Amino acid sequence: MRQFIPILIGVLASLSTTASATQTFANRGTTPEGWDSTLVEHEGTLAQVTNVVYGNNGTAIKATQTYDPAYTGRYHSEVHHFQGYHRGEQGFYGFAFRLQQDWQFSPAQSYNLAQFIADFTDTGCDDFMPSSMVWILGDQLVTRVKTNTVCSQVTTEFKNLTTVSAGTWHKVVIQANWQNDETGFYKLWFDGVKVLEKFNIATTINDTREFEFRVGLYANGWHDDAGGMKGTQPFRQVWYDQIGMGTTFADADPDQWS
Repeated sequence: MRQFIPILIGVLASLSTTASATQTFANRGTTPEGWDSTLVEHEGTLAQVTNVVYGNNGTAIKATQTYDPAYTGRYHSEVHHFQGYHRGEQGFYGFAFRLQQDWQFSPAQSYNLAQFIADFTDTGCDDFMPSSMVWILGDQLVTRVKTNTVCSQVTTEFKNLTTVSAGTWHKVVIQANWQNDETGFYKLWFDGVKVLEKFNIATTINDTREFEFRVGLYANGWHDDAGGMKGTQPFRQVWYDQIGMGTTFADADPDQWS
């Protein structure tokens, strides 16, 4: 009988892990269906397409933006899920993305791929403020956390995490414990490889309101950098697919759910 006890314990542990897994959000590359809201600014576009998809999925989201030197606003083409996180929660967040084949990486400029954001207009210190963001700068993946208070924000960036290539699908998975003291953690996997792991850090603003989870192309460098667009490529395209959230890595990893 003793030889069966370790096997039984292993089976029970496996069942317990499976039972505790909860996928809280899933989108298989559709828009606007499946999202709480979308945001397309100026000449940007969002479209559901079937010609460029991740794996065997039938659809993907294509986000584009076009630079206009006479325009002074921002350049969002995003889909929004309103239930991202509250302070004190933790979870996994994942998506697959693909840059256009001829994406111009140099000169380096910031293009955001995903972000968590909340409306702080009532504070008088900010309006819609992103906390964590994931973006490319040149051909390097970058992410960040934002901490302290909305009226006294502290931003910590994690740069040069890995090299991003054009014309191929990539996967991003984030695991975060959203705390405003040094009990939080923040991790990021790129194409299944862990490229960031920070423990015992603050990971969000000291506020209880809910942050949205948004994915899509936000050409923030065009708005934020002096002189506007860098380089000679004013039309940018990014595809997204298999966007998921949940309590386990498998809930968010684009390859582990369908």
